[in-house]
Amino acid sequence: MPTATNRPLNRKVVLVDYVKDMVGPEHFRIEEESAREPNEGEVLVKVDSISIDAFIRTSLNDVEGLHQQVPIGGTIVALGVGRVIESNAPGFAVGDAVSGPLLAQTYATMPAAMMQKIDEALPLSTYLGALGLTTGLTAYVGIRYVGNVKAGETVLVSAAAGAVGCIAAQIAKILGAKVIGLAGGPEKVAFLTDTLGLDVGIDYKNEDVDARLKVLAPEGIDVFFDNVGGELLDTALDNIRERGRVVICGAISQYNDHQHVRGPSLYLRLAERYARMEGFTVMHFTQQYGEAHAQLVQWLTEGKLRMPEQVEHGIDGFPAALRKLFEGGNTGKMLVKP
Repeated sequence: MPTATNRPLNRKVVLVDYVKDMVGPEHFRIEEESAREPNEGEVLVKVDSISIDAFIRTSLNDVEGLHQQVPIGGTIVALGVGRVIESNAPGFAVGDAVSGPLLAQTYATMPAAMMQKIDEALPLSTYLGALGLTTGLTAYVGIRYVGNVKAGETVLVSAAAGAVGCIAAQIAKILGAKVIGLAGGPEKVAFLTDTLGLDVGIDYKNEDVDARLKVLAPEGIDVFFDNVGGELLDTALDNIRERGRVVICGAISQYNDHQHVRGPSLYLRLAERYARMEGFTVMHFTQQYGEAHAQLVQWLTEGKLRMPEQVEHGIDGFPAALRKLFEGGNTGKMLVKP
């Protein structure tokens, strides 16, 4: 039976208009309602942190895409962590820490089957960042299983100061690769080398990336882990080494106009150099989740892996935080604490 509580006030971010270009506060509104009592098999969760991920943008188009489309008036899809404050589900007790698709809101009544209990040995937000499905686990399987990075290879990572990029770059470094990170602005480039320990950073906004790569990797790059797409993908293809691998994790530069996504023009470099380009999502690697989680925890506890967080406070700040992600205004994992 559920534990009796007063119904808390839930504040949620809902969609008022589909996004045609850059996402902004005008596309959302905050609605208030009493949190719903959990039915059989459900739990009521007080949300602690919400993950700001690039995939959210793809759910805001007026046509269905890779991810679930949010209907007008619907609550914005987002992953989160929090604590159970009311349970009507076996195996879940008041006070349990959980992660799952909690949506952009302050309280979530959800099927317990959609929740995963999490260990509190690490801060809850770690399960959205370094141990998060869309961040740490994505970076791990992308580098280890898709990119198949080996010691001594040269790895290039785009958006290397972002959430997935910074974990992917660090994992490649741990595996013994020479790692070159791409980021926008001198502060982010300094972050790549001084905080993350990468071999070198390139400021794609102020430097000639192609020229720099030809100096830093004259024989070419073995693996390109791409989060951006667009011109940077073509530049990487032009510098790919024989039998190199291009890992397509994301293409944030293309998400604002899904109807006119621009593909690479230099894809023939793949044939010329017997290289390959492969896309993936973490959902293709469910059998590796346990391994990925255990290895990431070990690296975190050993101090080999760092996951900086940028936190916006208050559910009202969710729209601005999402826009900041697409303007490159974050370093590390972007979170909202409602």
